[in-house]
Amino acid sequence: MSLFRVLLTLFLLAGVAAADTYRTEPAGPPPPEAAALAPALAPEGVKVLRPDGNILCEFWFAREVGPEGTPEQNATWGIAHGTFLGVVRVHSRWSDRRGQPIRPGVYTLRISFFPMNGDHQGVAPQRDFAILSPADIDRDAAAKPSFDALMDMSRKASRTPHPLVLSLWKESGPVETGITAEGESDQVLRTTIGGTPVALIVYGRSDH
Repeated sequence: MSLFRVLLTLFLLAGVAAADTYRTEPAGPPPPEAAALAPALAPEGVKVLRPDGNILCEFWFAREVGPEGTPEQNATWGIAHGTFLGVVRVHSRWSDRRGQPIRPGVYTLRISFFPMNGDHQGVAPQRDFAILSPADIDRDAAAKPSFDALMDMSRKASRTPHPLVLSLWKESGPVETGITAEGESDQVLRTTIGGTPVALIVYGRSDH
């Protein structure tokens, strides 16, 4: 094969890879729908773009997450259950890790550690998850709802018996904000929340 054909093939392959790539951009200030929570949020958000350039969602993360202790068993982040992590604005139909639709709107993100009762075995290696709830009813960033209270609040967003969830874990070292493709389908946002490096699966599917 000639050098020209080799270079052309590499160029075309690079174009295909770029077309399948999710990416991030700055998102500007928090949305007006989250005005009650704005004082607890970082001043600028993170916009996640689909491969076609359309917006998947926008995140505004918490400035602080409070003191950290020893993580629970099989968890990665030792902060209190129900801690406020930020808000997310959804522009068009999206889905969580279970394939449940996430309708356009603004939602809060709070951390939860799923019970070790066998119901969630195989969903993820860790028990840390970000739970989505409607921002118009979850308006107190300082609150730390119990497991049952948080699940009930999230069901108002999912409109199903199961809450809306995004897989989340604390990273072991510094990260730069951006998206990486991992596994067969996962698109992972790495960023910081309250100064803590984390990873959040923004696109992907669990069969469990």
